[in-house]
Amino acid sequence: MELLAQFIDIILHVDKYLAMLLAQYGIWIYAILFLIVFCETGLVVTPFLPGDSLLFVAGALAATSGGSFDINIVIAVLLAAAILGDNTNYWIGRWAGKRILAWGEHSRYFNRKAFDLTHAYYESHGGKTMLVARFMPFVRTFAPFVAGVGNMSYPRYFAFDLAGAVLWVFSLCLAGYWFGNIPWVKANLSLIIFGTIGLSLAPLVLAWLRHRLAPKAS
Repeated sequence: MELLAQFIDIILHVDKYLAMLLAQYGIWIYAILFLIVFCETGLVVTPFLPGDSLLFVAGALAATSGGSFDINIVIAVLLAAAILGDNTNYWIGRWAGKRILAWGEHSRYFNRKAFDLTHAYYESHGGKTMLVARFMPFVRTFAPFVAGVGNMSYPRYFAFDLAGAVLWVFSLCLAGYWFGNIPWVKANLSLIIFGTIGLSLAPLVLAWLRHRLAPKAS
């Protein structure tokens, strides 16, 4: 329980923790950011890692770092992490997806509910799921895996994924860079994070409900 409380505190105060990491590790902060985003997008067992809030806060921190934390390098590193993570996830799904799903039925580390929600959304929206999923926590992690399990054509997958990664990284990092240090935004960052997560998950939950209710209606 204490570990969960600490993790929630990190999510809600990612600005404080990221600033601490920058002060402590200097240039190695880029590698830390890469690792977090790569794991969040590339490993189906780590969908709980911060994504949207991390990008926004990274942009805000770059705006006040006096050049020690460069926004151009931040964007390049996070874009590389997002693309490499997603593509790793896609090929894991393509090569070992069915075995992982069988293992995941009884695993405490594999979030089967999140996978089922993503699968329902994928069935409803097809390839554009890869574009929209970038802005949805949990779906962002499972969408490449679902595409791999479903043998989605790789060129088609990569085109959607690349477009989504560019939109996701640029929009959130630059939003943080331009607006993250406005006093009202800084004072209400926890509320903004909660609101963003809620709005992001709403389409996914609606798609899953339609998927579940469709057989009963028919």
